[in-house]
Amino acid sequence: MSHFTDTVKPYVLPVALLLGALFHTACASIAFTTPYIIFTILLLTFAAVEIRSLRLSWLDLWLVLFQTLVSIGMYYLLTSLRVSTIIAEGILIGVLCPVAASVAVISCMMGADRRTVTTYTIVGNLMVAVVAPLYFTIVAEHPEHTFLQSFWMMLCKIGPTIGLPFFIALAMQLFAPKLNNAIARYKGASFYLWACALFINLGQTIDFIFLHGEGHWHAIAWLGVASLFFCIVQFGFGKWLGHRYGDTMAGGQLLGQKNSAIGIWMATTFLHPLSSVFMAFYSVFQNIFNSWQLWRYARKNGQSRLT
Repeated sequence: MSHFTDTVKPYVLPVALLLGALFHTACASIAFTTPYIIFTILLLTFAAVEIRSLRLSWLDLWLVLFQTLVSIGMYYLLTSLRVSTIIAEGILIGVLCPVAASVAVISCMMGADRRTVTTYTIVGNLMVAVVAPLYFTIVAEHPEHTFLQSFWMMLCKIGPTIGLPFFIALAMQLFAPKLNNAIARYKGASFYLWACALFINLGQTIDFIFLHGEGHWHAIAWLGVASLFFCIVQFGFGKWLGHRYGDTMAGGQLLGQKNSAIGIWMATTFLHPLSSVFMAFYSVFQNIFNSWQLWRYARKNGQSRLT
């Protein structure tokens, strides 16, 4: 059974992508389940690492600086060149978008340090909760929300998914270590839970494109090109940063693997709704790349290492 599991793991994500594309309408109808799946993934992830051992590093700082400065810098560069505001806002969201809550699932399977990944999962999401509302009040043409309103909305969106499993795991490690260890033993299930979340999320984003893309195909095409370009840039630069600080895989995944569901929500709530198509395409590209990485890692290191 274990050999079968190791063999099929590199193909789980492509199958999830294909099924999401085929059953996108059904995925949209069950999208409400995604936060519960992500909550479970994070609880398994946090239980598997000693939370009190987490420490900030220079890698965290450089990742934060890239997301905060490149996102707003690209927005102003493109608008000064009279590029469509929709495309500029899509790139703003695509770079600033927080790291995926389930980033540890893929990165740790391929050798990333779990503490490094867990630390920036928390830091990166908190950073976006503070910086994004500020940027939205600056760039939105007709801001409907003040900074404090936007900040509260972001916390309500991110907090239960990121914060609650963190504090539950911390409480278990302090007061119920046996229960924490029992839960941590099932951390391998995170991969399949993530595949389910991916199936739902991708189907939902494809359904969104079908519903809102009519008459905007030119902008959608450019958003697709831009999302592919920045997917390459962010994974590449992240890997370069990670290599400098001793964890190439963690750097690439932490900068390149985005929480597309949060990105789409931010775009549709605070900016031009069509700019969210950037994150829809990005979700496809990043998961195709992750599938290729898993396949390549399995070929290079042997299926038994994919655990």
